[in-house]
Amino acid sequence: MPNKILLVHILTCFALLGLTTKIAAQSPQPYLHAITDRLLHPETPMSPPPRNVVFTDPDFGSLMVRATDPTTNFKFPGTFLRTAGSGEENEWSVDSRKFYVIGNRVFAYAFDPETMTVSSLPTAVPGQALILPLREGASFSLVDPDLIYGTNNPDTLTITSYRFSTGVSTPVIDTRTCGVQPPLGTGPSVVSDDDVRTSLDDGRFSISEGGKESGQHMFVVVYDKKLGCRWYNTQTGQIGGQWGPKGLASVSSPYLIRHAYLSRNGRYVVILVNYFGWYVWDLTSLNVTACPVNHGPDECAGYLTVGYNTLINGPGKTGDMQIAQRPLGSIGTITQLGLPVAFQWDEVQHYSWNNVNIHDNTPVCGSTYDYEGDPTIDQPFAGEIFCAETDGLADTIWRFAHNRAKWVAPYYQTQPLGSVSRDGHFYMFTSTWDGQLGNQANGTPLSDVFIVKLD
Repeated sequence: MPNKILLVHILTCFALLGLTTKIAAQSPQPYLHAITDRLLHPETPMSPPPRNVVFTDPDFGSLMVRATDPTTNFKFPGTFLRTAGSGEENEWSVDSRKFYVIGNRVFAYAFDPETMTVSSLPTAVPGQALILPLREGASFSLVDPDLIYGTNNPDTLTITSYRFSTGVSTPVIDTRTCGVQPPLGTGPSVVSDDDVRTSLDDGRFSISEGGKESGQHMFVVVYDKKLGCRWYNTQTGQIGGQWGPKGLASVSSPYLIRHAYLSRNGRYVVILVNYFGWYVWDLTSLNVTACPVNHGPDECAGYLTVGYNTLINGPGKTGDMQIAQRPLGSIGTITQLGLPVAFQWDEVQHYSWNNVNIHDNTPVCGSTYDYEGDPTIDQPFAGEIFCAETDGLADTIWRFAHNRAKWVAPYYQTQPLGSVSRDGHFYMFTSTWDGQLGNQANGTPLSDVFIVKLD
């Protein structure tokens, strides 16, 4: 592992010299008050704030609020709360007035964007969260603030919508009717994953299913409200359905699916595979393109997020703050974003891009954390919440707060995974607050959800 003190001096020199690959700034400037330097900002010690009291991050000046505490899960008080895992789930309503968090249920709250006040929804018991009748991978509609999509138990093969104002769940599509081959079976070994995703207009949906859990699915099913279903069996290579070309996929090797994410233009599906990397399926064809993590030139490692027509990931090839963007139709064409300085510091990036537009040029937001569990803040961008410029005009990284999350393996909820709001003004994330939240009775680390204003 490189000497961290030496790296601090190197990075400081680059920052002071103002080295960058571009000179223009994003227009219009999305975050007028954010820090954009590349200097080390040490973390100021801070006790966990009380829930629902707005405070200022002492190191970057952003407004924040603690959204949950041990009373949020009123079914099982004293248990951890978290955000969804991938960053692809849209946990915010399109007007930023509702959000959900996850415990052993899915809990939804009202949110006032002006005051950052968290409160009960009108249909919930006063003082309590609303328990949604959906599994944890639900995604809010991108056009209707009253609507959210997902699946529920025990019928995980039907994509369902839930309307907050009426409390009514309505089936969108029973994927058993999509004609996948061989036909879907039944029982606990045949489920869908928690990865329902919509196109930008809510006209098209994707989901992975067919196995007993994530990493063991063999079907990607895409449902278009006008055209019907289209599907891909990743074990046989067969592609079929009610629209588009039918036949064998252009890749012949069988594989199983961890998650599948529809691009916001509805044309591509990015298919994640354990211990391999990912594939891109062009729905207008039989073309499936592989991007394995061990194929160096394509830089396919790291967490990723899918936009309208492009994908962003943090491959960590040239440095831990490397941010790579590529067209989904040409994944080998890479544009480097963000920090142009190569260094290694054991940090990983996690992204969310629910604020994306049809041009793929809104900032992508995310968090960093040390994947060895070292909470030390001795590098710029370590343990932070940030957004990065994607319009190609400059390499700006806007810095908002320390996330105060310490990864404690194997506890998933100790990672600062997050979700940006549709308008790009708020980012919710999970944190143990430097381990100060304590543990559950069984020793599991406690975590809560915090919201930072991106301004």
